[in-house]
Amino acid sequence: MAGLPRRVRPFILAGRLLAAAALLVCALAVAQTQTVDQLVLHADQIKYTHNDEFLAVLKQLDAQGDRLSSSQRDWLAYFHAWQLGYSGDYEKALDAFHTLLDRTPDQTIRARSRVSLIYDQVNAAHLEDAYTTLSELLGSLGEIQDHNTHFLVLATAAFLYGNAGQYDLAQNYVGQMLAYDNSDRSVCLALTTEADNLSASGKLRSTDSLIQRGIDACERADDLLYANNIRTDLALAQINEGHAADALKMLKDRDAETLALRSATAISEFRSALARAYFATGDYENADRAAQSAVAYANTQTNARSVVSAYSILYQIAKKHGDDKSALANLEKFAAADKGYLTDVSARALAYQMVHQRVLDNQRQLQAANDANKVLSLQQQVDAQRARTRLLYALLLLCGLLIVAGWAYRTKRSQLKFQKLARVDSLTGICNRQHFFDSAQDALRYCARNSRPASLLALDLDHFKSVNDMHGHAAGDAALQAAVAACQSRLRSIDVFGRLGGEEFAILLPDCPLAMATQRAEEMRQAIATSSGDSGANVLVTASFGVAGTDACGHNLTTLLAHADNALYAAKRAGRNRVETHHIDANAAAT
Repeated sequence: MAGLPRRVRPFILAGRLLAAAALLVCALAVAQTQTVDQLVLHADQIKYTHNDEFLAVLKQLDAQGDRLSSSQRDWLAYFHAWQLGYSGDYEKALDAFHTLLDRTPDQTIRARSRVSLIYDQVNAAHLEDAYTTLSELLGSLGEIQDHNTHFLVLATAAFLYGNAGQYDLAQNYVGQMLAYDNSDRSVCLALTTEADNLSASGKLRSTDSLIQRGIDACERADDLLYANNIRTDLALAQINEGHAADALKMLKDRDAETLALRSATAISEFRSALARAYFATGDYENADRAAQSAVAYANTQTNARSVVSAYSILYQIAKKHGDDKSALANLEKFAAADKGYLTDVSARALAYQMVHQRVLDNQRQLQAANDANKVLSLQQQVDAQRARTRLLYALLLLCGLLIVAGWAYRTKRSQLKFQKLARVDSLTGICNRQHFFDSAQDALRYCARNSRPASLLALDLDHFKSVNDMHGHAAGDAALQAAVAACQSRLRSIDVFGRLGGEEFAILLPDCPLAMATQRAEEMRQAIATSSGDSGANVLVTASFGVAGTDACGHNLTTLLAHADNALYAAKRAGRNRVETHHIDANAAAT
């Protein structure tokens, strides 16, 4: 910048500062996008395991506001809907998920929303809706590209079929989960689902290897929610087997951790198991508190298994304390909850059967439609075969006609070829002697009938014999062809050009007076003089022209040829490479 004028330097500095600022803005925008994407991914990973931190991340994303992309806003809406269901506000969660599904085109977000929607539909007792959503979700499983989402769909199917009492079908999906992904997170989720199904069916044993294997996988994946779910199932199995003290110790050690996870359903199940452990060990006071807590965390799920168990404990505690009023009240609540739970179990099985039957009906209808389509397709094939047969007959007939037409065409073409050979000079491509005479006679008759003038040019290549002798016949042929081409470039379509023999040619010019014919002959002479044939060496030839017109000779071809020939020989005698015109003298005119 030292060599620049002082007035220019501030502008250059300002330009550099603006460019640097633009680069900084772009870099910040990219960094901002990366940060938001990282927050979205982090929130998805910790929503179960660290719910407090998850809520803090949601606040950060909410603060971004309009700076989020449409996809990032959809993920944020998914997280808020998920948190509503996680905290037990199922109806609001259902509305939020339906709103999101109506607007988002993202296949991964749609699948994840349906997965969470199914759990909330089950918790809100919308069982038929849950199985319908699952059927739709499984139908679109092949379109889901995201690995984790694909796995979650399998896990949801295992959970929901287990809820319907279809344990064999649920176990089939557990097997698919373990085969699809063997990471700690996936093994944790698969074995948690299997433990829940076995516990619900009364087949889980505290010594089953899947329990410790599942807990270990969940802890390695830092998924404390699912780890404590398995521990809850383990505690229930231990209590049923008479090892309540072991169950109580394990549950008390994990109680604060479970509360910190903030999952209403998980806390209710955990506190219900804790109440049973306290009651089995004779600690009725703590059993009462744990049972009351289980009922409170169940929220609107008055028919949940944990609520039934909690009211049973509360009834037995009141009975042992001799509090008949409380015992009767809790017995009534237990009876209502147990009836509701059994009704829910039946409802889940019925909902599964109804949706399953509807799917089967749809499949049968689809199969019937497919069968009808196959029949229609076969009919179309028969019709097409008939059409092909008719077409084959038509083609055979057409082939016969084509063969006849081809034979006639070849015959006609041969006739035309022979006719052309009979009329055209083979070397130069112009009229041969006989065809020239015929065509010239016709043209002269036309001119005579219409009182139109005509002229005839006779031309001969000079010293042509010496060209053949010195350069060979190939060079002579090339010279003839070059001379003919030079003349043709100056002829009209009505002019008749013919080779009379050897190097002698004649041109009849209809509707052309003598003076104009002489001028055109001179142009042709010059063109021939400047043209050359090539037979290995350049050969320069010239031509002499004789011109005769009908004004002096009449419309008789023989007379015209004779006088044009006389003029040609006059040109030869005068030194060649020139044009001579026949003029009738006064005596001849008088005669």
